[in-house]
Amino acid sequence: MDAEAERVSAGELGSGKGHRDENFPVASLLVAARYRPPILAFYRFARVADDVADHPDLPPPQKLALLDSLEASLVGASRSEPEGVALRNALSERELDPRHALDLLKAFRLDVTHSRYATWEELIEYCLYSAMPVGRFVLDVHGESQATWPASDAICAALQINNHLQDCGKDYRDLDRVYLPLDALAAAGTNVEALGEAKASPALRACIAGLTKRTRDLLDRGRNLPAQISDARLSIEIRATIDLAYAINDLLLARDPLSEPVHLRKSQMLGITAGALASGVAARFARGGRRGAEARPK
Repeated sequence: MDAEAERVSAGELGSGKGHRDENFPVASLLVAARYRPPILAFYRFARVADDVADHPDLPPPQKLALLDSLEASLVGASRSEPEGVALRNALSERELDPRHALDLLKAFRLDVTHSRYATWEELIEYCLYSAMPVGRFVLDVHGESQATWPASDAICAALQINNHLQDCGKDYRDLDRVYLPLDALAAAGTNVEALGEAKASPALRACIAGLTKRTRDLLDRGRNLPAQISDARLSIEIRATIDLAYAINDLLLARDPLSEPVHLRKSQMLGITAGALASGVAARFARGGRRGAEARPK
């Protein structure tokens, strides 16, 4: 059997995790049907790349080779990775650039080669590739203005860091990967080895609380994004995403991520999403009413 026949594709190494397992809605029914296919194609591409980068048994050179293979399939140099081909086709149909997916691949390569972040600024730079392209892609699919990107970037970075804080113990134990900035750990009087304990020490809890508050600042910075969005349905999904992020942020302040679950139950997620739907619809009606009043002759 030749090497090509024995080759394992990136998709064959999947974790089994899907878009319904995330802490935020991914191409939910709130999004118009015509936009869901490209968003799901983007998500599946990212999911496969993430699973490759996080695979516990693959050596780093093989991970990097598989990520290169995904990129080749995305840009048309290969057809070896179905998820890359599917996303390429989805982008081509809508005349969209692959740059956001290519940025994501930079983040997954960093996950393979870079396991520590010295400062908050380094972590935000990682989010520039790991999180911000996701929001920018969704906005591009909907034809939204790039003026929405700064608020979207803040929200996406907050979602990413919330996730890092939720999974800080698991990331350290399973992947020897630490996203908590080393200077923040040192300032709190602790170190990365504390992440391997069964329960967080007071010093580690203080560090996590400080980072959680900085993440909340990002949420505050981007919280007006729904009002900047032209597409009403996307605006409501983003509102739900932001509300879910605040709820997880609250849990991170109240619970120890090493010994307690810091995840929302499905019922809580549904309740928060329903509330966002109601408030989003009300906000849209209010904006429409104001615009109508402004348009009427004095």
